[in-house]
This record gives sequence, structure tokens and C-alpha cells, in this order.
Amino acid sequence: MQSTIRGYLLLISLLLPVSGTLLAQGRLADYQRSEALKTKLKDKVYNAPQQINWTKNGSRCWYVIQTARGKEFVVVDPKQKTRQLAFDHEQLARQLSAATGKKIEPFNLPFTTLTFGKEDEAVEFAAEGFTWQYGPGAIGFSKKGPLGSEAVDRRYWGVNATEQSDRAVLSPDSSQKAYIRNYNLYVRSEKTKQERQLSFDGSEGEYYASTIQWSPDSKKIATSKIRPNVKHLIYFVRSSPDDQLQPKLENREYLKPGDALPVRRPQLFLVEEGKQIPVDDALFNQQYSLSRLEWRKDSRAFTFEYNQRGHQVYRVLEVSAATGAVRPLVEERSNTFIDYSGKRYRFDLADGKEMVWASERDGWNHLYLIDGITGKVKKQLTKGEWVVRNVVNVDTASRTILFAASGKTPGQDPYFTQYYRVSLDGTNLTALTTEDANHVATFAPDFNTFVDSYSRVDMPPVTVLRSATDGAVLLNLEKADISEWQKAGWQTPDVFTAKARDGKTDIWGIIVRPTNFDPTKTYPVIENIYAGPHGSFTPKSFMTTNRSMHELAELGFIVVQLDGMGTSNRSKAFQDVCWKNLKDAGFPDRILWMQAAAKKYPFMDLNRVGIYGTSAGGQSSAGALLFHPEFYKVAVSSCGCHDNRMDKIWWNEQWMGYPVGPQYAECSNVVNAHKLQGNLLLMVGEVDDNVDPASTMQVADALIKANKNFDLVVLPGQSHTAGGDFGERKRRDFFVKHLLNTDPPAWTATASGAGSAGMGK
Repeated sequence: MQSTIRGYLLLISLLLPVSGTLLAQGRLADYQRSEALKTKLKDKVYNAPQQINWTKNGSRCWYVIQTARGKEFVVVDPKQKTRQLAFDHEQLARQLSAATGKKIEPFNLPFTTLTFGKEDEAVEFAAEGFTWQYGPGAIGFSKKGPLGSEAVDRRYWGVNATEQSDRAVLSPDSSQKAYIRNYNLYVRSEKTKQERQLSFDGSEGEYYASTIQWSPDSKKIATSKIRPNVKHLIYFVRSSPDDQLQPKLENREYLKPGDALPVRRPQLFLVEEGKQIPVDDALFNQQYSLSRLEWRKDSRAFTFEYNQRGHQVYRVLEVSAATGAVRPLVEERSNTFIDYSGKRYRFDLADGKEMVWASERDGWNHLYLIDGITGKVKKQLTKGEWVVRNVVNVDTASRTILFAASGKTPGQDPYFTQYYRVSLDGTNLTALTTEDANHVATFAPDFNTFVDSYSRVDMPPVTVLRSATDGAVLLNLEKADISEWQKAGWQTPDVFTAKARDGKTDIWGIIVRPTNFDPTKTYPVIENIYAGPHGSFTPKSFMTTNRSMHELAELGFIVVQLDGMGTSNRSKAFQDVCWKNLKDAGFPDRILWMQAAAKKYPFMDLNRVGIYGTSAGGQSSAGALLFHPEFYKVAVSSCGCHDNRMDKIWWNEQWMGYPVGPQYAECSNVVNAHKLQGNLLLMVGEVDDNVDPASTMQVADALIKANKNFDLVVLPGQSHTAGGDFGERKRRDFFVKHLLNTDPPAWTATASGAGSAGMGK
């Protein structure tokens, strides 16, 4: 008997350290510390501008910074190379206090934006329901008038802009007006008021569009003849409206993959002759969309862009104003998809004689100079295993291009944005920024100078004024101070790389630890996922305002974020992994990355891995438990597009292809719901008009039919959301319960951020 007791005591003694470790995570003190971290970190990164603003005339720029004494407005004069406060904060606070009868603190002024007046001397701002003016000398301080307010439509999707209206469009020489009546095109002389009908075959089922384009010589008109499609409406019940007791039924126009689309066919009219010239649609008859219908300045032709449905063919087409003949100026083809929504760029030079064009035709997103007469490539302007991220400006006078790119500098994170200048003959490529960091540039209106704020997740921001000619620093503006974060115990995120599934490509991510991190303990790992193919999402700049992962880590977790294959801003092959395969979501790369990280950092416990995400991240987080349950054990999925046939047409057909084939069902969380293992929390806004909330409800229905256990939170009145404060609470509680095996404490966050305990916790 005594030996049995000794055995139990030995067993208990062996278990106590483990139990102690578990009890030290996810408890009330951890929640209180997480909540307190909000206060300790909020507005405590000093001297780090969040947004740079140039005045209209470009003579100055201004920004707001947080300092130890509060919020300060700073103005920079690039010509004089000066930096100073935008105005006398204390004097303005006194005058605003006197005018409003309220105590206004000089470094907590009740506004965040300014408008500079003529000569950039006076500033205008909105505060306390009025607009005000303040300036030096005789300008002084004055009330301008009441602050106007306009209703804001916060819907993601609403009624589409109509192309049927009777608005008249004046010709460039002001001699005539063109308009649509009874579905046909008419013109009327401004002098004689004589009206002529130019088209006669318009009808309700196939009408001429009111988006009328006169040629610059006022002799020709281009518009489109439209065969409309049947509208697809999605419906919501707003259960708890603010203005009445009874619920409201709402709808939105919302096209989904496979739906019929309107057909637009450009039309050409010679106004003086009253003649319609036929335009052959052979090169644009399988359209997803037509866009950018524009006349050449000499009226010889008009151009438009054709995106073929399925997004594997994209053309720039030109229509001769003399004959109506259509010829391709540019044609892009892909066996997978053309990333028209993220990498499209075109700039016409010399009235179309040349064209700057972005393309991934060599496997990387680069710039080309196209001959506008022959359509042939005159010169590839940028080249190499790196990508152009965006074009800032094309200067036709100097024949140079300002652009942003990433991945060009060996040894740097390939996602870091740097800025460059290149000549239109492909020579004189000049780096305007070089520091090993992510650069965010805001250029002056004349593109001669720019403000550059650069940082990394492990390096606070530095802000400088630079020359846009050679990148030389003209003035040091700000160097961020994070001493308050360091006093709060903030842990610098670790940047980690590991090989992808191909064994060659580097995958980049970050690791976030709690402030009371103990390397001798082990922590569950939670991945923050968003794997949409349209971008890359792991933070590259210092996370001044993005602190939620740090707050989650405080509860006793390691939180990670990374970009796997199938996302953008790397090679075309890297992104193509998503093609007809959104369920992949880079998971093979993500799992390998975490396994490599755990070898280096043994405090990462890969037996307890959770994942969460919203929208496309909601689809991926739920999919983790369906397709990779051997690795992921707990998931929180918010407003997920769980079946790509249920989501918006443009995003899903671009990556999943057209026509809608079996790949859609293969990637569906609804179809695969019966595979669920682990613990799943679904959250959805009841009036989500970005991703149809029925998508989440269909997953719930399939899980119920498969007799699977899961949790569902419906957020009344909420649209596309991660759930706000309530959703964050549910998400954190779910991870604490299922990854830490601890019942979350019943507590209420207080204004101080400390929190108070509830029953028994």
C-alpha cells in the first residue's frame, strides 16, 4: 500500500512542472497582460509618420507624428530643406478653446488632417462640427462655417453604375451634343437645335451606352452597344436594424463564377455623314470585360483593352476611325492566368506611337517599350529574377520611368520594396533607395523629390527627404523612438526563412513571442493566414499599428505569419501554384517552414498548431483542418469564401478558371466538410456583402449533415469582418481552450486595459 502511495506521489511530482507550465498560460493574468499591452503600445512609437501629404502646389509636404508630449503636425519645405512645426500648437489650442468653450490640449488637437491655402501659409481643418482657418499675421484664426456631412455608403457591393441615361455629352468644339434616347444614339446642333438619329437598331435588350466618347476633332463618336445580362442578387436579413424593431430584407447585385456577363461591342459613328461604321468583334467576342475606350489625340483611331473570359488572353486593340478595322497592339497569353487585377500597367507615349507595358511574359513582372505602330517590343526595359511592383511616373520629357520593385538586391528580403529610375531605352537603371529595409515613398507632384520612410519588422522607421534623380538624402526628417515599447517588454519579431516544397525557393515569415517569453518553455503555435493570390501579406515594415499578433501571443502562444507559394510578388511560377487550386494555399510550404523553424527554436510545439484568417484567409484556415489535419489542430475561420462558386466572379474566375469545372468542387470546404478533424470555430457577419454569408452557412450545414462538431458565431448587423472586439475575444478564447487545454477566464476588459475577474476565475 505504501509503495503504491509513493508511486502516486512520484507520478504527481513528475507531472507538477508540466501542469505548472500549462497553468501559466491562458489564465486571467495573461488576459490582463494582453489587454494592458494595448495601452502600453498604442501611440508609443514616437517620431514615425503614418502618412505623408503633399500640398496641391507641391511646395511643401506635411505629416503627423506622435511624440512624448503628444500629436505634432510637421511641415517640410524641400527647396529650403527645412523641417518645422506646421503651426503654433499652443496658440491654436488657446484660440480653438476660446471659440468652442472646450478645453483643447495643444498636443492632442481634435483633428488629424489639414488643407493648406494659397501660398501654403494658412491651414484649414475640421473640428467640433465646424471648419476653421488658422495662419500667421493678418490671416489669424477664424471659423469658416459648419462642417458638411455626406451619407457614406459602406457596402462592398451596391447597384452597378447605369449605362442608360439621357445625359448629353458636349463635343470638344461645343458645336453639338450627343445623347441616348429610346436606346439609340442622337446628336443635336447647339446652333440650330436640329436633331439627328445616328443609330436605329437599339432596343431594351441591346442598347447603346450613354458612355459616349467624342473624337478630339468633334467629327466622330465611339460608344458601346450593350447586351445586358440577368442580374444576380444575393439577399440578407438584417436582424437588428438601428432604426426599427422588425428585421429588414436587403439585397446586392453580385455576380458569381459562371454567371452570364453583359456583352459590350464598341461602335463607331461618323457624325457629319450620319454614318455608322461596322466594327468587327472577332478579336473581342469572348469578353470578360472591355475597358479604357480612348481616342487618339489626332482622332485617327480609338483604343480599348479586352480581357477574355478565363483571363488567359488580354489584348490592347485599336480601331481605325476611317475603316473600323481592328488590330491588336498588344496581346498577352498565359496557360494559367494573366494577373490583370494586380499587375496591369499601360502608358501611351507620343499619342500612341510607343507604349510602356507591364508583362510577366518572361516569368517575372517587368516593363516593356512597345512600338505602337507595329505592336512589336522595341525594348525590354527591366529584366531579371525580380519584379516591378508599380510604376510611379513616366516622364515623357526626360524619357525616364520612376518605379518600385522588389527582389533586385541580393541578400535582401525579396519582398522589400525599393525605388528606381530607368530610361526609356532600358539604360541608366538607378537605385533611388538602397537601405536593407522596406521602403514606402511619397513623391512630390513634380516628381523631383520624395519622402522615404523605411523600416523592417525588427527595425523602427527612418524618414528622410530624397532627390528623385539619384536618391541622395536631402534632409533627415525622423528616426522613430521605440523606447516605450522596449520598457513594456515588447519582443522583436524574428524574421525566418526556410525552403519551399521545391527545396530551392526561400519562404519568408515572421515569429512573434509574448513579452514574458521563456525559451525553456514550449508554446503552441498559431498561424495568421491570408493566402490570396493577388498579393503578399506578411508584414515587412515595422508594425506600429498592427499589434494584434503580439496581443494574441501574450496568452501563451507563438504567432507566425508567412507567404507560401501561390501568392504574388515573386515569380510567375511561384504564383501559378494557386491556379485552379486555391485549397493548396501554400500549405506544403507553410508546414515545411514551421518544421524548420521548430528545429531552430525548440520552444515551438508543433503538436499544438492553430490557424486563423478572414475572407480568403477564412477559406484557408478552415481548409487547414480539412486537408492537413495531421498538422493543424484548431482553426478559427471568419467570413470565409468556403466555396469559390459562391464568391464574387472577378476574384474567383481569375484564379480558379472559366468555365466552372470540377476544380471548384475539389477546392470547396463545403464539399470536403466531412473530412473535418480538430476544433473549428466559424464566424460570419449576417450582412456580409463582400463574401456571401451563405457560404459559411453552407459549411455549417454540411458539417451538421456529416455529424461533425464545430462552433458557429453569427454577428448581427456585421458585414465583412474578423469580428471586432467580440470576435477577437471569441478567437482568443477558442485557442486558449483547445491549444492550452485551459478554460478561458470569465472576465471583462476595463477602460484601463487591466480587466476584472468574473465568477471563479
